[in-house]
Amino acid sequence: MVAETQLEILIRLLAATAEGDKNAFSRLYRLTSPKLYAVALRILRIEGTAQDCLQEAFLSVWRQAGSYQRGKAAPMTWLVTIVRNRALDMLRRQHHDLLAEDVELDMLIAPDTAVPFDRMAIDTCMQTLKAGQRECIALAYYEGLTHPELANRLDRPVGTIKTWIRRGLEQLRRCLQA
Repeated sequence: MVAETQLEILIRLLAATAEGDKNAFSRLYRLTSPKLYAVALRILRIEGTAQDCLQEAFLSVWRQAGSYQRGKAAPMTWLVTIVRNRALDMLRRQHHDLLAEDVELDMLIAPDTAVPFDRMAIDTCMQTLKAGQRECIALAYYEGLTHPELANRLDRPVGTIKTWIRRGLEQLRRCLQA
């Protein structure tokens, strides 16, 4: 018997969760929650808020597991997107501020294939960006900083920040599609 890969295990657990299998959901939580908590904490920066985010995200996973489509994203990509979106929603509620453009790595998808690029390709293409663009995109994605927060941190006008992000994303898409 061939051992299941981590990918296959997560796909199976999501399918079982969609059928209402509480044991599968519990195992899915045990396998993925450390990484997903780290994503929430990186964005929210407050442990209690990150824990609340993770709980809300897993409630969404329980309710929406049936909407997972294997051909569109890897299970962890799908789960990270749920956590990241929940964390950004929490930031929106907390700060009542415009958030930086959604700089989701899962949006950097080849339009013809709808298959996410691998992390190494993204890292390689990130290195082709100008330092300011690279820093803005990384801070917006990993820390969930708003345009004004980015402008303040980098001591640049908000318009410059928006331009750097927009042009950086365009360059990333071109690089990834090459």
